[in-house]
Amino acid sequence: MNTDVDGLRVIVTAGAAGIGRTIADEFASGGASVAVCDVDQDALDRLRTDGSAVRGWRADVADERQVGAFVDAALGELGGVDVLVNNAGIAGPGGRIEMLDVDGWRRTFDVNITGMFLTSRLVVPHLKDQHGGSIVNVSSTAGLHGFPYRAPYAASKWAVIGFTKTLAMELGEFGIRANAICPGSVDNERMDRVVALEAEATGRSPGEIREGFVRQASLRRLIGADDIAAMVRFVCSPAGANITGQALSVDGHIESMRT
Repeated sequence: MNTDVDGLRVIVTAGAAGIGRTIADEFASGGASVAVCDVDQDALDRLRTDGSAVRGWRADVADERQVGAFVDAALGELGGVDVLVNNAGIAGPGGRIEMLDVDGWRRTFDVNITGMFLTSRLVVPHLKDQHGGSIVNVSSTAGLHGFPYRAPYAASKWAVIGFTKTLAMELGEFGIRANAICPGSVDNERMDRVVALEAEATGRSPGEIREGFVRQASLRRLIGADDIAAMVRFVCSPAGANITGQALSVDGHIESMRT
């Protein structure tokens, strides 16, 4: 199986920490040239102090001007682009629908789906010019099943899948593939924040909530960021040459989103 990514030019949003950093490192370790953006300046600073080959810029994907400046800088640094990984996303507010505020709803959509639109519309012309490339949008199993007490997040992640499938239809004739990755519950700091949100919304203990997430999956375990990075690499490599328009779960088989 050929999962070679050597020589690819890769852009990753929210790529200085967490899942995004793991994806960026996966490509870089395979010989790809990688540029990332992030809103976390400390994480961007760590890229430099770690001696990483990944180049980073500060940008909020919900801000059109910042996205434009980042994409211009990344294209200049990489000399073009072959892969766009739209990884940026936030958990958004948690709680029952009648308790949620409009500002939290809007911010979740601004980051989780409008950010993908802003980056994709700038990158797509370059992929078209070279008649090839790959776009990977990070959705969630919440975008397949729904997610109690997390309506803004779940709705935005459903939108990611619709956006992805539409990109695949529009861009296939240009040799460009678009896929969505749907992670399940990832064992990281963000999961700790999600657990805290649900515990507050339901009145249950964080330990009970966390165990509920483990029980959701048939494999009865959380997944790792490296599992997601491996799938992203696969679909962008020659091994994934005929995979497009798909919502690919990396979740240990979620049986129910109820914890």
